[in-house]
Amino acid sequence: MSDERNPRKKAGNNNIGRRASSKYSKTPRNSENRNNGYYYKSISHNEPVQNRAQSKHYESSYIKKSQSRIQEPVRTQVPRRETASKNQGVKYTAKNFLRVGGIKIRRGALDYQFLLTTIILVAFGMIMLYSASSSRAYAATGDSMYFMKSQFGGLLVGIVAMIGCMMVDYHVIARLSPVLYAICIILLILVLIPGVGTTSNGATRWLFGFQPSEIVKFATLLVVAVYLEKYQDKLGNFFRGFLPCLLILGVVGALLMMEPHFSATILITLTTLLMMYVGGAKIRHFIILAIPAFIGGVAMIFAEPYRLQRLLSFGDPFADKQGAGWQIVQSLYAIGSGGVFGVGFGQSRQKYMSLPEPHNDFIFSVLSEELGWVGAIVVIVLFLFLIYRGIRIAQKAPDTLGKLIVIGCIGLIGFQAMINIGVVTASLPVTGMPLPFFSYGGTALAITMGEIGLVLNVSRQEKVL
Repeated sequence: MSDERNPRKKAGNNNIGRRASSKYSKTPRNSENRNNGYYYKSISHNEPVQNRAQSKHYESSYIKKSQSRIQEPVRTQVPRRETASKNQGVKYTAKNFLRVGGIKIRRGALDYQFLLTTIILVAFGMIMLYSASSSRAYAATGDSMYFMKSQFGGLLVGIVAMIGCMMVDYHVIARLSPVLYAICIILLILVLIPGVGTTSNGATRWLFGFQPSEIVKFATLLVVAVYLEKYQDKLGNFFRGFLPCLLILGVVGALLMMEPHFSATILITLTTLLMMYVGGAKIRHFIILAIPAFIGGVAMIFAEPYRLQRLLSFGDPFADKQGAGWQIVQSLYAIGSGGVFGVGFGQSRQKYMSLPEPHNDFIFSVLSEELGWVGAIVVIVLFLFLIYRGIRIAQKAPDTLGKLIVIGCIGLIGFQAMINIGVVTASLPVTGMPLPFFSYGGTALAITMGEIGLVLNVSRQEKVL
């Protein structure tokens, strides 16, 4: 063979050797030839090198396959690159992304719009609670800050609960839901034992200073989400999937009605049905359920005379404004007195022994009187935006469990706000439904903050659309 046809002899002393004759060799990351994060440079048999060090640098290791005898280079991965998040303006590295079942998941992308809206609602609620409760607290205890101190304690617990629920993976929290649900059932039974539970205003709902019904909402939400995620393929069957989920609700509902706690039963029922619908339950099953649900609802209304009176006064509260219509009439007086811009912060007159529970169920009436329709609309818009951001987080949830948990949390907050505002504006019959973030109740505030933490937890693992 002549020297012209033999590239080894033509290269002379600059021969790069047998191992360097591979088709590919490693090269710096700015090379034009790259494949999946690995960079290579083609080397011709005739390509000279300057010295032995350069020859060693461009050597390519290879692996001989026994059957195909194909030489492959040993790939060295280039260090991960920083990429900027388009949505948050925060830099994320490659390890902030992972794939689960073909879905790209971004970790650490906290939904700051949802968090900021929550902070505004909490701050707004604490300010309005002071205005609505100071006179009542001073008249009852001599300390105008009495309700505020208790609520601030609940807020501190709620912040810890929110951070905990936000930092611990929601899959881990969901695995603990059966235990939490069982504990809540035990607590509801203890409330009903004479001498153990505390009775107030004709209802036995308190146990050692807190309401177990608030924790039950949280536990039921998690158990239903876990069930729907695990048996989603059976949910289309009424007896094997749809009905067992209702049994989870039925146990809790029966114990709550024995207290009685009608508003909590309504709230948990609506949230569970919403989660079942989102989880894939068939419409015809809800239609079948509507008939016995209507009969049961009518029976519960006639079981307690005060419920029937509230329902009858809903049509025309001024017909008995000194009796069954007293609450809603005073609420309408407060809202009407506020006008467009309100009478001023702390200047409400209806909260002075006229409006029932001004710091609790009817705090929205005090807000409307002091801040007017403008203030009321701002609060409604904040709640609507919170719900909207929650729906967006649910859409980006990495799995069915995360989506159902977010829908459940947003459902609890949204239904409470909707029913409370509907009651104080005479749009719905009167029921004791507090306004989230505003109404007095340390346990309720702490649990609500925990629900916010769960939503933020899911947002940190959102699916990249």
